[in-house]
Amino acid sequence: MLKKSILIENKTSITAKNLQLVIKSEIRESTIPIEDIGILVLDHQEIYLSLPAMNLLVENNTAIIICSKNHLPNGMFLNLNSHHIQQEIFRNQIEASAPLKKQLWQHTIVEKITNQGILLETISGNKNSFEFLASKVLSGDTTNMEGVAAQQYWKTFFDTYDINFKRERFGDYPNNFLNYGYAILRAATARALSGSGLLNTLGIHHKSKYNAFALADDIMEPFRPLVDEKVFEIMQAYDEQELNTKIKSELLQVLTRTVYFKEEKSPLMVALQKTASSLQQCYTGERKKIKYPKLWN
Repeated sequence: MLKKSILIENKTSITAKNLQLVIKSEIRESTIPIEDIGILVLDHQEIYLSLPAMNLLVENNTAIIICSKNHLPNGMFLNLNSHHIQQEIFRNQIEASAPLKKQLWQHTIVEKITNQGILLETISGNKNSFEFLASKVLSGDTTNMEGVAAQQYWKTFFDTYDINFKRERFGDYPNNFLNYGYAILRAATARALSGSGLLNTLGIHHKSKYNAFALADDIMEPFRPLVDEKVFEIMQAYDEQELNTKIKSELLQVLTRTVYFKEEKSPLMVALQKTASSLQQCYTGERKKIKYPKLWN
């Protein structure tokens, strides 16, 4: 079942009644079944969320995202007890060998570079060397082909626009669009991983004592081009350079974007669950590769 993504940007009271989320603003009141919600984005400094409502949302494995005053996602709540064999899954993940994690990271970066190349070729209409770069990724990406590809990718991605673009976490337009989209993608990835019983803190490559979502940062990498594609489309359709409700809603639609497995097609939010489940199977030895979908058919 495809879960809904809800964005709230006004002064609002959010409570729960009969397993329904009750959303009450100054002008209207609405309800929605909690089981239908996958991601809840709270983007106003005067939103009240009751603890019973929060608990029900978390028990439903809903990712609750809170935004700061600059309207960018700043924090996230996730379920920490979402799988019936949680301890066993944690143990498999913790005990995963270094060679396994290096192989998983190699596969992840191959997928990312391949997807970047496909998107760049679609946008520019020109052939590129990304397939070759992907073939050169070693175990653990020890030669940093990810960085080599990124440098080429961003150098040409916005060539059709008269902007001096530099990819930065806190940079100017269109970095603000990219950052918002990546934050939503990160939340959806973390939600899927948590739903598969995995510990987001333990990454296969990203390592930082300050990062509680290192694994989500790893697994989301091949999906980033979907956000890039959406931002490119937004820039073609709108003149706005600041995040507003319309732009945020467009970026949230990335989660419903169709992606493709061999046997079926799937919305991205559902595909992330399949990818997370396959990673869990890699830790148990049932699989050797993470199941990443094709982003374009």
